[in-house]
Amino acid sequence: MQGRVQLHPRAARAGTYTAFTSKPKKQQVTARLIVRRVKRLNPEAIPEGQGTLFDTWRCHGAFTNSPLSLADAERDHRRHAVVEQVIADVKNGPFAHAPSGHFQANAAWLALAALAHNLTRAAGTLASAFHAKATTGTIRDHLINVPARLARSARRLTLHLPVRRPWRDDFTQLFDLTHAPPPAIEKP
Repeated sequence: MQGRVQLHPRAARAGTYTAFTSKPKKQQVTARLIVRRVKRLNPEAIPEGQGTLFDTWRCHGAFTNSPLSLADAERDHRRHAVVEQVIADVKNGPFAHAPSGHFQANAAWLALAALAHNLTRAAGTLASAFHAKATTGTIRDHLINVPARLARSARRLTLHLPVRRPWRDDFTQLFDLTHAPPPAIEKP
C-alpha cells in the first residue's frame, strides 16, 4: 500500500494495491482501493427517545484503476452494481436456459427474455411497493404462480384465490389495475 487515506463523506481511498502478484508482471494490476462506509440502521430496534451508544458500520470495497475522482469512482461503482444485479436477475430467470449455440436463436431468446423481465417488473410495480423492489423470481412466486381455482357459473368465470395468502391484496390490486378501463382525461 502506498499513499495515505483520503476521506470523503461516505468513501475513503485506502491506498494503491497490486492484484495478482503471483502472476507475471504483464498480468498484474495496480489500482486503488475505495472503501465506502454505510451506517447500519434499524430504527425499530432503537427505543423512542434513546440514541445509540456505538453505531455499527458496513463497509463496501471497490478495486478500480479508473482515473475518476474519489466521489465519481464510488458513484460509478454503485451504478454498475445496479446493472450487475439486473443482469443476474435476467440470468436467474428467463435467460437461464439459452436454447442453443446458434446466434439467431439466442438473439431471439434474449429479446423475449428482456420483454418478459420488463413486463414482470412492471407488474411488480403495479402490485405494491414491496414487489416494486423485489426480484423477478419473487414476483413470479407471489403474483404469477398463484394457486387458484377457476369456477364457472351462469356463463361467468370466477377466480377463487386462497383466503390466507399473504400477497392476496397485492394480486388483487394488480388484477384490478390491469383490467380496469383507462382513466378519463379531461380536455381543457
